[in-house]
Amino acid sequence: MTPDRRGDGRADAAPTALTMGEPAGIGGEIALMAWRAAQTDGRGESNDRSGPFFLVDDPQRLTNLAGSLGLEVPVAPISQASEAAAVFDRALPVLPLALPAPVQPGQPNPSNARAVIESIERAVALATAGEAAAVVTNPIHKKALYGAGFPHPGHTEFLAALVGSDQAPVMMLACPGLRVVPVTVHLPLAKALAGLSSDAIVHAGQVTAHALRRDFGVAAPRLAVAGLNPHAGEHGALGNEETQIIAPAVAALRAERIQAFGPEPADTLFHANARARYDAVLCMYHDQALIPLKTIDFERGVNITLGLSIVRTSPDHGTALSIAGQGVANPASLIAALVTARSMARARAAARVPTSPKALA
Repeated sequence: MTPDRRGDGRADAAPTALTMGEPAGIGGEIALMAWRAAQTDGRGESNDRSGPFFLVDDPQRLTNLAGSLGLEVPVAPISQASEAAAVFDRALPVLPLALPAPVQPGQPNPSNARAVIESIERAVALATAGEAAAVVTNPIHKKALYGAGFPHPGHTEFLAALVGSDQAPVMMLACPGLRVVPVTVHLPLAKALAGLSSDAIVHAGQVTAHALRRDFGVAAPRLAVAGLNPHAGEHGALGNEETQIIAPAVAALRAERIQAFGPEPADTLFHANARARYDAVLCMYHDQALIPLKTIDFERGVNITLGLSIVRTSPDHGTALSIAGQGVANPASLIAALVTARSMARARAAARVPTSPKALA
């Protein structure tokens, strides 16, 4: 089994790469706010868990944006990622990527779509080369990208293609006290339920357990598996998905020595005492996972892509075009994404866990 080639201690030295995201959205302003928070909180690199980070973006547009919002954030262009740490305490480091068209907050311009895509490509390349410890992606506006030849449903699939992943990546959402993994994601509910399978649950469990060990330092991951129907099917009285699909998947995971239990009634799985019993929950559909997470901590949720050769996180919100450029966006989720990415990179560098999620035994 091949050890993770990133497990060589470089994560502490390398900065985090933050992508541009949709320039007409709130990505730029929350990035400025995140850098400012790291400075005004009186925390330097020695104890600021999020830094240093740099943006792959247009320095002039960020300077203009800071000025229009009244944010005292100096912007410093850098020529390579390794310069970010030396710059971070005095200015926001930016690896220059020019935008061909002016930016109007709230109004995506298709002329800038290629630059948005290139920002992601460059950040991933730097992380793959070990020059960045992790990638944090600002939200994109997918409709604006399709005309530039973007063929993917979203960030996750694009990232998997860029790193040449041989397995389907898995989405985890996390906040303090809860990690959830939806087995089916962005599908209409009827299609999600029709498409639920034991294989999909097993795959999500394998990837999640491996990531908990490698990226979160959990030596013996515990996975709760939610039921689909009320009361987890009530022994077949309220549905048979639990007995025919979910329970066999749990048995398969346990056969691989993964500590999985369930199917558990979803309505009793997310209170404080229940959360002490597990490290992550496998949920059967999108809202089953997202509703409890957003209820527990709406502002600090983080989107994490599991199963990649690089660390990738993102704020758990969209481009927020309706409030872009007004200075009212909350950077808490981006800050949490930066903190989580750095923590994961450090754990991965220290763990030396084999790359494949099959190597859990």
